[in-house]
Amino acid sequence: MTLDWPTLLPVIFAGLMGLAILIYVILDGFDLGIGILFAVAEDAEQDTMIAAIGPFWDANETWLVLAVGLLLVAFPLAHGTILTALYIPVFLLLVGLILRGVAFDFRAKVPAGRKHRWNRIFFLGSVIASLAQGYMLGIYVLGLDVGLGGIAFGALVALCLAAAYAAMGAAWVIYKTEGELQKKAVLWLRSALVLTALGMVAVSLATPLASPRIFDKWFVWPSMLYLSPLPVLSAMLFGWLWRQTFHLPKADDRHALIPFLTLAAIFTLGFAGLAWSFYPFVVPDRLTIWQAASAPESLAIILAGTVVVLPIIIFYSFYAYRVFGGKATDLTYD
Repeated sequence: MTLDWPTLLPVIFAGLMGLAILIYVILDGFDLGIGILFAVAEDAEQDTMIAAIGPFWDANETWLVLAVGLLLVAFPLAHGTILTALYIPVFLLLVGLILRGVAFDFRAKVPAGRKHRWNRIFFLGSVIASLAQGYMLGIYVLGLDVGLGGIAFGALVALCLAAAYAAMGAAWVIYKTEGELQKKAVLWLRSALVLTALGMVAVSLATPLASPRIFDKWFVWPSMLYLSPLPVLSAMLFGWLWRQTFHLPKADDRHALIPFLTLAAIFTLGFAGLAWSFYPFVVPDRLTIWQAASAPESLAIILAGTVVVLPIIIFYSFYAYRVFGGKATDLTYD
């Protein structure tokens, strides 16, 4: 295929959309995970955990808005097909995100006796949003199969993605806190890693089995050789991180950020594998990125706007994480 400008534009937008999804999963993954970990945290610990995500969580969701916006304007046919098949989990995802947003603010403003109620709603919203995202991933991997088998697999991936988010949340707590809460977070991370690994294995096995085309991309020589670093590196990182949980936290808080960065690397490797599996399809085995794309003229205008907006989002994200670096302190709403 000749990579002229009209042919290249859909590829650019597919890359931008994939990048936005990956960044969202990593960044919003840790604050969704912290919401899930509310179930095993004490009251004072919950306040510290909220302080650890307070300056970031709202900006993290910007990447989800960007990803869905790019899907809508750049690949309208795929947007309609995917959201039609996933209408209910998308609705539940929005409900979960709304509950989280409301609870985040209300828990700090209500009388102390009602704070527990909003803590539970924050936990509930985090769980609903995480499970909805995992279910959508499972259904998408199977080519939008909404039969009984697809639903069962979607439920398995939903649980495993929620565990992966809990692992990300625990890793972030390790980085942002100290003392007993930090020690607890190490134990939470160790427990969540098991289901996280199970989820990645399940998706990795199901993806090639869902499509002969994807099977051939992974299990035909010499592709097997070229792609082998992805699962091998992922397994090595899982094993290394598991061992680290028996040595954390370290003196002087050394390597506190390493668990989070390691999980981010694992997520990136898994996402790279999925991207390779489904390319050039945006709807598995139904619509390629060129078939689903808007007109080249429309994509060119959208790209001009993206070139302006994307650097602003990236700059703000880096700036916020730099300004609010260091350990979490009591969060105030003045």
